[in-house]
Amino acid sequence: MNQRELFLKYVAQTSDNPLSGIDMNIVKALGSTLTDVNGKQYIDLISGISVSNVGHCHPKVVKAINEQSQKYMHLMVYGEFNQSPQVAYAKKLTDLLPPQLNCVYYTTGGSEAVEGALKLAKRVTGRGEIICFKSAYHGSTHGALSVMGDEFFKNSFRPLLPGIKILEFNNIKSLDQISGKTAAVIIEPIQGEAGVRAADENFMNELRKKCNEHCALLIFDEIQTGFGRTGNLFAFEKYNVVPDILTVAKGMGGGLPIGAFIASHQLMSCLTNNPVLGHINTFGGNAVCIAAAQAVLDVIIDEKLSDKAKQIESTIKKELIHPKIKQLRVYGALGAIEFENEEQNFKIIKACIEAGIVTDWFLFCPTAMRIAPPLNIPEEQLIEALNKIKGVLEGI
Repeated sequence: MNQRELFLKYVAQTSDNPLSGIDMNIVKALGSTLTDVNGKQYIDLISGISVSNVGHCHPKVVKAINEQSQKYMHLMVYGEFNQSPQVAYAKKLTDLLPPQLNCVYYTTGGSEAVEGALKLAKRVTGRGEIICFKSAYHGSTHGALSVMGDEFFKNSFRPLLPGIKILEFNNIKSLDQISGKTAAVIIEPIQGEAGVRAADENFMNELRKKCNEHCALLIFDEIQTGFGRTGNLFAFEKYNVVPDILTVAKGMGGGLPIGAFIASHQLMSCLTNNPVLGHINTFGGNAVCIAAAQAVLDVIIDEKLSDKAKQIESTIKKELIHPKIKQLRVYGALGAIEFENEEQNFKIIKACIEAGIVTDWFLFCPTAMRIAPPLNIPEEQLIEALNKIKGVLEGI
């Protein structure tokens, strides 16, 4: 059996035909370049779905991982041992956030961060209703799936959490459904899997107002948009709105599994009693993952990668012009290229991969192709990738 046959036989699959049947056996990833077993190179335009914000195997991240792994890797569940890497990173991260976001609960990824945020909201408010939005994606675990805004991916797993309301994104009138029964409203400031669609400023301000009126918590899911991806450290900085709880992951760890939900110390303290150990996990805040996250944050700040994301946005808008492109939605280094229909989009994606450009589609927007390169991708390599995309479009 060859490698792909072994892959299909022993590794659980999530689709009948992964990556449209293309066999990419990657053996090396460095910067924005992936190399397969045959030596073929690909330009990475999706960063592992907005994970590798500082590129693959950034030397500072690799160094931090190696140094911490020689000290210790795992001690005990979250919050019981005073681990200096956790403390240092939590302080550095919260110093960059609004004052009320000052307490970090570490998780192993985004779905778990959302689960923790939902539990915290219910514990704080004593309520059971959660409001989310159509075409939202917050993860695939049971609670996170419950607040997904698409029925197709949910129906086979019901019953899910009760008390879920799904509203129209950017529909101010729909916010009247927030009430004294609402524990929390969870929203992506820029919806990722909907095909990169940003919330309107007036909508966000009204959302914050309604949550305040009814003492409901506002949760911002920045799992895909965080850590410089959209041109700010976090996308919510574009709005004059601060959440009660912030969830992060993906670009946080430079490729290692880590996430967090962040709130005020006052809110987070509710998890310490009634019951004690109100939320626990085994690997959240793993020291090696924290060391990687610390290095990633240092690189983002030192190399001004949020500003670089804005330059990427400008380059994409300038270079990626073609009559087959129906719409181009770009915020920093997160973009969606809209085509005529789903069939055309999948044909283009497959041709791009064959041409050495790694890209994919969006769960709730199958007519659009994703662009989310590492924030430090060299300008000339980005332009090369965009030119290859245009070349593919000429041949479709």
